[in-house]
Amino acid sequence: MTTRTQHHDWDPRSETVINNPIPAYDAMRQRCPVAHSEYQHWSVFRHADVLRVLHDHRTFSNAVSRYPSVPNGMDPPEHTRYRRVIDPYFSAQRMQDFAPECREIAVNLLQDLSAASGAIEMTTFAQDFVLRIECAFLGWPADLHEPLRQWIRRNHQATLSREQAAMDAVALEFDGYIKALLMVRRDAGDAAPDDITTSLLRTKIGGKELAENDIVSILRNWTVGELGTMAASVEILTHYLAKQPALQQQLRAQPALLPAAIDEVLRIHPPLFSNRRIATEPTQVGGQGLMAGDRLTLMWASANRDEAVFGDPDVFQLDRDPSLNLLYGAGIHVCPGAPLARLELCVLMEELLRRTQRVDLVPEQPPQTAVFPASGFASLPLRIQWQANAF
Repeated sequence: MTTRTQHHDWDPRSETVINNPIPAYDAMRQRCPVAHSEYQHWSVFRHADVLRVLHDHRTFSNAVSRYPSVPNGMDPPEHTRYRRVIDPYFSAQRMQDFAPECREIAVNLLQDLSAASGAIEMTTFAQDFVLRIECAFLGWPADLHEPLRQWIRRNHQATLSREQAAMDAVALEFDGYIKALLMVRRDAGDAAPDDITTSLLRTKIGGKELAENDIVSILRNWTVGELGTMAASVEILTHYLAKQPALQQQLRAQPALLPAAIDEVLRIHPPLFSNRRIATEPTQVGGQGLMAGDRLTLMWASANRDEAVFGDPDVFQLDRDPSLNLLYGAGIHVCPGAPLARLELCVLMEELLRRTQRVDLVPEQPPQTAVFPASGFASLPLRIQWQANAF
């Protein structure tokens, strides 16, 4: 491991950065595109440098976590074997099959929302939506919704504190939920529910069934990555549309534009700030020399706003080249769950716009941004004017 910690180029945990990270990252991209800090080691801010790391999986390993991480924390050839069995769970056919249930969940929650009076707290709605989608997709019972909601909060607090004991405790708590679900299915035998969680118990690699720890890791990665990030995505999208009434109307009239619009909004205001890698050999990134063992933080939130690629990063543009958007990563480690994420966001936004006349901010109740490392909002009151006979 490198010991070059005698100087730090910035402090990603300073009050200025935590309170308003996007402008801080924009400034670092210009001032020091590969910057060292105690908290994030080497932060990589520019699009070209991030893309170079993503596509060079031999020099930059994904094996960065002290916990087993399947397949996120693996490199080829191990990563390749696991992706072959995991990717089919997010196939076009599976998304097509799940779409009606996804839409039903969205419509039911929006109908409940329409019965409320006064301002709507969208952070609560966003969490409800992603919890129900995730549990429905994996075949988990509804009585897990509230425990998982509380777990998201504790996980965020532990991550922010960086206290190892707290992070270990929340990891073990989540593993306990999954192991209990697996035990129910094993005990049920042939009568086990026909869902993805049961399917993973019967999935084989090299003729052998997946080990329990592998299944737990897969489901942890799917769920942990899904819940917080997707809730933030819902908040970011509804906030952006509330600020842009003309765009609201355009998307109501042309819902076919929603996939591109969603990706573009989340490029401007990312739901996930960063990802990690570790150098396997001496190399350079952005002119900065690195040693084997140096840890890197790839700043999605900066790379997707790089002026060299996108011009003015705050300009909303529907006809951008989708291959340049790093919302779901790139290369062999591109997010396997991207098809599900795109499905649920598109379905929700389509139903929300179709059933409303206006979605507005509440001037007397301004939104409160989430505290780093979370994105999105801690509070997002919105005022919604529903269509007549919306449901």
